[in-house]
Amino acid sequence: MSKQRKGIIARYWQLLVRPTPLAMGTILLGGFLGGIIFWGGFNTALEMTNTEQFCISCHEMRDNVYAELKETIHYANRSGVRATCPDCHVPKEWTYKIIRKIQASKEVWGKITGKIDTREKFQAHRGEMAAREWARMKANDSRECRNCHDFDSMDFSEQGKRGFEQHETALASGEKTCIDCHKGIAHELPDMAGVAGWN
Repeated sequence: MSKQRKGIIARYWQLLVRPTPLAMGTILLGGFLGGIIFWGGFNTALEMTNTEQFCISCHEMRDNVYAELKETIHYANRSGVRATCPDCHVPKEWTYKIIRKIQASKEVWGKITGKIDTREKFQAHRGEMAAREWARMKANDSRECRNCHDFDSMDFSEQGKRGFEQHETALASGEKTCIDCHKGIAHELPDMAGVAGWN
């Protein structure tokens, strides 16, 4: 190694071991700006994957469950309030959202490997996908449903007799959650025959 290279390495080593105030300030400022850029990019990418357009960009979702959603009250109704895919399937709170995004990577793997790339394959795996989603919603007390629907805000007197009785019983017992009774509210109910753990 030449003396010149050794000298350059020695100077950089001295800068790392005993940085000058200017070097320390530059490092801190660079780290701060790098952190802002990383965080901004990460959040931008996260929010881009949290839109209905992203969800239906693959034909498996667009041609199957999204087509079904368009026929329900969650898509078109008298109040003009539309629920999108992320409204029902992605939590709003950041920590839960990240957990859900990590879980969703399994769904992306299914797309990449072609596990559900045709209507027939989608239908064949639909029961297990639905059971997994229902279990998730049951475990979190239908958190995403409650972003829009809340027992405290419901006017039971405006509901039909059956709905009134069911909601009143669910509220009193505290044991049931939205998904227990509303499994087919936005998508067709799958054939659950042969799905492990399903009665």
